[in-house]
Amino acid sequence: MPQLDTSTWPITIVSMLLVLFIMFQLKTSSYTFPMSPELTNLKLKEQKTPWEMKWTKIYSPLSSPLQ
Repeated sequence: MPQLDTSTWPITIVSMLLVLFIMFQLKTSSYTFPMSPELTNLKLKEQKTPWEMKWTKIYSPLSSPLQ
């Protein structure tokens, strides 16, 4: 059985990495990023939910008086 010729592997791997790097650079350079990002107002809007409007109490077995 003939032995596998691996003499071209290094150039193949290096060229593949180079092409992947170039493709990645081209792909990311096509995106447009804002030049000066501005701060946005992070105030959360208050929304009333049904359970906030009425009083509820949850009874857990551990909080009940000992008998």
